Amino acid sequence: MTYLIVLRHGKRDFGAGGGNRTRVSCLEGKGLTITQRPHSGYWITPLSAKRKSKALPRLCIQPPIAILAQGRNVSGQRDGEPLTSSHRFLYIAVTLRVGGGSLRDERAMTKIIDSLADISASYDAVFCDLWGCLHNGIKAHDAAVAALRAFKSDGGTVILLTNAPRQRASVEAQLARFQTPRDCWDSIATSGDSARMAMFQGAIGDKVYFIGQPHDEIFFDPIRIVDDPITIQRTELDDATGILCTSPFDSFADPAVMRPTFLHAIARGLPMLCANPDVVVDRGDTREWCAGALAALYREMGGETLMYGKPHPGVYDLARRRMIELGKDIPDRRILCIGDGINTDIQGAMGEDLDSLFITGGLAAAQTRTDYQPDPGALQEFLATATTTPTFAIGQLR
Repeated sequence: MTYLIVLRHGKRDFGAGGGNRTRVSCLEGKGLTITQRPHSGYWITPLSAKRKSKALPRLCIQPPIAILAQGRNVSGQRDGEPLTSSHRFLYIAVTLRVGGGSLRDERAMTKIIDSLADISASYDAVFCDLWGCLHNGIKAHDAAVAALRAFKSDGGTVILLTNAPRQRASVEAQLARFQTPRDCWDSIATSGDSARMAMFQGAIGDKVYFIGQPHDEIFFDPIRIVDDPITIQRTELDDATGILCTSPFDSFADPAVMRPTFLHAIARGLPMLCANPDVVVDRGDTREWCAGALAALYREMGGETLMYGKPHPGVYDLARRRMIELGKDIPDRRILCIGDGINTDIQGAMGEDLDSLFITGGLAAAQTRTDYQPDPGALQEFLATATTTPTFAIGQLR
């Protein structure tokens, strides 16, 4: 049986996160190890890597196993050569022999639960998405509020982790308008704050062409969390050193309307900083385009994109910083990510080696045939197509 295993070294040190990886078997001579993670079976990872790694698709393995052969990969590593931290992106075909055990795709291990309370005892903190989870873009979900309140009453910490391209103070004000009680969360980490840090540190130069809507112009407000920030000047495209994208000019227009502008920007070699990797969002029953859709088009056309927000590491580092500000030092194995975006919330959790609860009744409600709960067969098919494995799934946060 042959699988394509993708090993990517992450940003943080391998082994960080409170010892949530336990070596259970070493693959002799191949520089690999099998590691176990709560609720999620085993991972194949580099034995000698000093940086965190992940495997996509991950394999759930019940040992004993042995590797019979190793194929070529695109990083220049020779067949059979042990993996090291110098191999940043590895694509390795591995043949596995199963002796006395079994091998199956970990996608089958996603467990459908009835409520957050079913699993909350295993966690001390949650990183919870907003749109599609805590509210619908108009009003807070009562059941979600009750679930987070109950988690907090048991001593848990709730960090709202959102791809909103604005500062957390702006998001807090929006939550109040949506009638979200202040006592159901502790702090907020936004893609906007993560991206603002990058912009004021010079990621796209000091002359910026802005793509977004008027309510996002607060992105340019002075920043306090960056030492010695550069001075940013908003300019027209012809004078810009880079592009900031927080949202489309028109969230209902096809992203392709930006092609002429993008062609000109790409010809000038301008990088785009995307402050919201979400492609779409549901506001009530209406679906709108987000900045991530424009960034995807820009990248497809050959432009350089700098992405901030889920699933990228920077916003998770910011969420951990928010916990530390609260005096909480919580290991990764005790953190649960909650969200309805399979390519943002769940992929981001997997990249950070964090457990996840997939809210199937949000963006993927139709594909997972979610009413009160997802249809198990439809959920399995959806996850197989997405090659993504949430730890748990539930129809709505409750």
